[in-house]
Amino acid sequence: MSETTTLMIIDDHPLFRKGVADLLTLAPTLQLIGEAANGRDGLALAARLQPDLILLDLNMRDLDGIATLQRLRASECDARVIMLTVSDSDEDVIAAIRAGADGYLLKDMEPEAMLDSLQRATQGQLVISERLTELLARALRDEPRPQRPDEAGLTPREHEILALIAQGMSNKGIARELDLSVGTVKVHVKHLLRKLKLKSRVEAAVWSINSQR
Repeated sequence: MSETTTLMIIDDHPLFRKGVADLLTLAPTLQLIGEAANGRDGLALAARLQPDLILLDLNMRDLDGIATLQRLRASECDARVIMLTVSDSDEDVIAAIRAGADGYLLKDMEPEAMLDSLQRATQGQLVISERLTELLARALRDEPRPQRPDEAGLTPREHEILALIAQGMSNKGIARELDLSVGTVKVHVKHLLRKLKLKSRVEAAVWSINSQR
């Protein structure tokens, strides 16, 4: 039997939240456990419910999606966070990924494609369109940083963890794979991001894949 993934939505458009909720009824492995209409309520709800996956709107009044995401990460929330927005602005995509988003989806995508992306996200895969991935790769190339892992002085363990991040694995998944505590994995991830001069796991995954080409 497939494991159920718990999910919550933070979005200030009630009709869109209802549409996503209706869509999720088609996926038995995705269980919607909460909805919030703004960032502040979303932070409180996420802390209480501890969902596996959070769908987060970008443009919201009061506390926007980037600020909400930053607070989620500062609280050490382990949920995978997928931005779900109408904006395909280069600046918004890069800001979201660098703030710690695990993916970036556009609201105008076909329902079937959105459902497929969410199901892939639960398996640890990066869910971001190919065009946006190329955009992020270009942004990484344009900034000074090590070109290969050996130039960054990564330890053997950090090499292992970087490879698993590139496969889309969560901290919990990496901990199980390498028989480490989640806390130890978090420390290694923090160190390797600093050495690579990167700010997020998605950037590290894109950088790792790009460096092997």
